[in-house]
Amino acid sequence: MFHVSTKKLLISGIIAGPLFTLSWLIAGATREGYSALRHPISSLSIGNFGWTQITTFLVVGTLLFCFAIALMRIAKTQGVSVWGARIIAICAIGLIGAGLFVTDPLSGYPSGLHTLRENRSLFGVLHDAFSALLFIGYPFAAYKYARIFMKKKENGWAIYTIVSGFSFICFFIITSMGFGQVAGFVDYGGLFQRITLTILWCWMTLIAIHFLRICDNE
Repeated sequence: MFHVSTKKLLISGIIAGPLFTLSWLIAGATREGYSALRHPISSLSIGNFGWTQITTFLVVGTLLFCFAIALMRIAKTQGVSVWGARIIAICAIGLIGAGLFVTDPLSGYPSGLHTLRENRSLFGVLHDAFSALLFIGYPFAAYKYARIFMKKKENGWAIYTIVSGFSFICFFIITSMGFGQVAGFVDYGGLFQRITLTILWCWMTLIAIHFLRICDNE
């Protein structure tokens, strides 16, 4: 029998993605000089109203960590590997760290600024390092959960997880090209990043709902 608190932690996983998405939609639409097509979501942390995105990173990171705890409990109950859940916990730490350290200006925001690699600030470097935990971690988590779903004969979930992880990698590479100032990709770096993160958050939300239903049926 699943403990009630586990269900509440799973709800954290359902909330995290939509909250993150709603935050950047509102902030990106109201920030002068900001283009959701071109600029990173992290750039919303810069400036007088940067606290809104910083808060989003911290809150969503905490929600994701709570979700990871629920997944660990479920994995132990079902007798499957807990490593997928542990990696999601690492992804959550990456989000929290990204909130604690504000990124450097990129791709012309704010006010046409762009920080060259040799002029990066310590906070900017730390922001990218923590963000990497999320962007590198998720494909590994997807791999671990694909194996779990295959072991449990949940083939639909296994296929979806594999496709999600592979798509995430592809769009992350294109995103990196945009933010790396590769000609032809710069103007759409923000768009590709949003697609990348939407792939991740859709998967997180859907498996949270999936495991919550399992809890309800126990």
